[in-house]
Amino acid sequence: MTSLSGKKIILGVTGSIAAYKSAFLVRLLVKAGAEVQVLTTPAANAFVAPLTFSTLSRRPVLSDVVSDAGWNNHVELGLWADVFLIAPATATSIARLTSGMADTMIGAVYLSARCSVIAAPAMDVDMWRHPAVRRNIQTLESDGVKFIPVGFGELASGLTGEGRMAEPEEIVQYLTAFFDDTQSGSVLPLSLQGKKVLVTAGPTYEAIDPVRFIGNRSSGKMGVAIAEALAEAGAQVSLILGPSALAVQHSMVNVIRVESAQEMFDAATGLFDSMDGAILAAAVADYRPEKAATDKIKKKDATLTLTLERTPDIAARLGADKKKEQVLAGFALETANERENALEKLNRKNFDFIVLNSLRDPGAGFNYDTNKISIIFDAEHTIDLPLQSKRAAAREIVGAFIEKMGSKL
Repeated sequence: MTSLSGKKIILGVTGSIAAYKSAFLVRLLVKAGAEVQVLTTPAANAFVAPLTFSTLSRRPVLSDVVSDAGWNNHVELGLWADVFLIAPATATSIARLTSGMADTMIGAVYLSARCSVIAAPAMDVDMWRHPAVRRNIQTLESDGVKFIPVGFGELASGLTGEGRMAEPEEIVQYLTAFFDDTQSGSVLPLSLQGKKVLVTAGPTYEAIDPVRFIGNRSSGKMGVAIAEALAEAGAQVSLILGPSALAVQHSMVNVIRVESAQEMFDAATGLFDSMDGAILAAAVADYRPEKAATDKIKKKDATLTLTLERTPDIAARLGADKKKEQVLAGFALETANERENALEKLNRKNFDFIVLNSLRDPGAGFNYDTNKISIIFDAEHTIDLPLQSKRAAAREIVGAFIEKMGSKL
């Protein structure tokens, strides 16, 4: 990733207890080479003194459109910046932006900004889930505002939480990736506006008894990244997520939590008919105990024998049910004969394309933040991609999905 050297960043700080993180954020941005202009609301000044921000940024902090020093030119600032970052973005500040209120510098600059606007939300989970807040966020996202999810890059030591502000290190990584994407031209257009897409992600857990289960090492990172990339391209996404600590904050992603393969099967088959397509990224257990014990199995004998049965095949069922206008994509995680096995699965499951990755590739597979994938359309048409972040890989997958959807129009 490139540094933020020379980037001009406006940082809007609103009234939240998370404002203390913004002081650390300014320090990190300046250290990365960015020029930072801090704007605050009066409520933010009650949490962190403007002198702190001005010392760290080496610029005076601006709060009021008209101050004792005179008129603060919000239009000029909106033209100066490469990005306008609002962190923390409270429920109140989000509502004010949605309403177009310009009585603070943050509101005035937002309405004048020619640059991209990115927000890191900060509020309690009940506020985050409230329908009024969801509507406001969806409105801002439709206007092009991007919201940084908690745990971007998994730098928060596994901590997640809906509505919680991302950590300063995560925000810096997000901005760096954002500028990399912009410079490389890999930002997805809103090509899926009005489309509904189903995504499966994460592992499944198959109960042995109330305590133990059969599962796998999937974290759900790849599937969550795909869901968010689809939403950024304008789609309404239904994400069926197996047991995972990851949180998804994009308002166009509806998360359906499941645990077992049967629960994932029921959710996927119930939704697929109303979808324009699906990307099946979940690592679904192929087998489950024939009968789960109702009580914890006590350790008595030297060995324990479990009789396993097949779990329902989600991909095969959706492939059989697929209508000609629907796009269906799947994954193949292989350890040997990768391409042969992936092609066989592509045809057997009736996929439009399949994403292949190998556990033999360093930095690819479960729990990594990176992945090395090949997108296979048929025996003659394969796109081999280098090792890259799962977020970047997700955009490549969504690009292939958009291409396939366009071919069916």
